[in-house]
Amino acid sequence: MKKSYKIEVDCANCAAKMETAASKVEGVKAVSVNFMTLKMAVEFDEGVEESAVMKKVLKVCRKVESDCEIYF
Repeated sequence: MKKSYKIEVDCANCAAKMETAASKVEGVKAVSVNFMTLKMAVEFDEGVEESAVMKKVLKVCRKVESDCEIYF
């Protein structure tokens, strides 16, 4: 399953770091962060609970940028 989320991120460099961090979260098959459109596209592994995975993604993204927000 693939979903798109609105995000708040301050710079393109942080967006790239968030993409790298999010791609390492268990349950995430692929992720793409677009700084220009403030969108995050996430493809999930089969059978995972989307909200639980996104909470982990938000947690690792906040390690990159403490005030980032992902609307899911």
